[in-house]
This record gives sequence, structure tokens and C-alpha cells, in this order.
Amino acid sequence: MRWDNLFDDLEGQLEQELTAEEVDLQAEEERIRLGRLSLRDRILSIHEAQERGSDYSIRLSLADGSTLRVRPTTFGRDWLAADIVESGIHGQCIVPLAGIAGLTLTRQQVAVSMDAAPGETSARSLAARLSLPFVLRDLCRRRSGIELVTTTGPVFGTIDRVGRDHLDLAVHERDAPRREADVAHYRVVPLSQVVLVRL
Repeated sequence: MRWDNLFDDLEGQLEQELTAEEVDLQAEEERIRLGRLSLRDRILSIHEAQERGSDYSIRLSLADGSTLRVRPTTFGRDWLAADIVESGIHGQCIVPLAGIAGLTLTRQQVAVSMDAAPGETSARSLAARLSLPFVLRDLCRRRSGIELVTTTGPVFGTIDRVGRDHLDLAVHERDAPRREADVAHYRVVPLSQVVLVRL
């Protein structure tokens, strides 16, 4: 009888240790998964929840100190495109991920954003592989007038050319098309200083 009690006790201790070890292993795996999550992964996860029926818009705190409520639509490698849903402000924008100083999220958005699989979501799409210079070169080809918000403030103009780490902006009045006679001056802007491109 005493042997049965001893074996039952040993079996219980072993089962308890195995369970504790499994819980520790799961906790460590979760810490590693969270450590691999990028800001892009978290915003993309919120966007995908929106596609499933939740109406999620995100308030971005930008590197220039401003805030903007947007609904992301497309994700590139180091940028996102979004519809601006701020009251009184409409349109579309391109936001370099490096220009985001922070996110203001609801409790539900935080939970949804943590469900992301690191680097896995939408990684195979063409847009996900495109970098910010590629998108800016497309705007340059289209000769689109843009508002370029940098860390030192906004400026309106047309992108003349895009290098690897900078762009040339022909600065002109908002309502005027880009004509040589209407260009006030040219600005060379490092891409690291770009906070927002408003279309």
C-alpha cells in the first residue's frame, strides 16, 4: 500500500514538473514571437481585422509632432498608404514607417495587433516588396502635385527626381501646375526627413 502511495506521489510530482516546464516553454515562445513583431506587422494586423468587418482607423503620431487619423489601404516594405479620415481633412497619403513616432490605439486594437505573425502577413504581395523610393518615383513620373511634410514642416510641390536616399522637390503654389516659371525654388530632401506625403 505504501508503495502505491509513493508511486502516486512521484507520478504527481513528475506531471507537475512537466506541466510547469511546458508553461515556461510556451511563455518563452510567446516572448520570442512578440520580440520579432515589427510596427508594420502590428498595423497590418489591425488593417486585416478591418477587412474582416471591424471599422478600424488608427491615429498616428508623426515625427513632426502632428497627429493624423488614417485607415491604411496598402503596405509596402517601409511605408503604408492610407485614406485620411480626419474630420475636415480628406484625401490619401503615404506614410514612411520611419516617420511614425507612435500609435494611439484602443484596447481592442492593441489585442488585435498582438495577434500578428511576425513578417508573415501579406509578405508575398508585390506592394509588400516595394520600398518608399519606388513609390515616390511613381509620383514623380505622374508629375503629381503633393504636400510633402518633413520634420521641419510642410511644403507643396512636384517631385522632379528621386535618388536612393533623397528627392528633389520643385516648390510651387498648391493650385498651380508645375511650370518652370511658377517654381519658387528647389528643395533636396533626405528621405529620412519625410514624415508624410499627402496626395
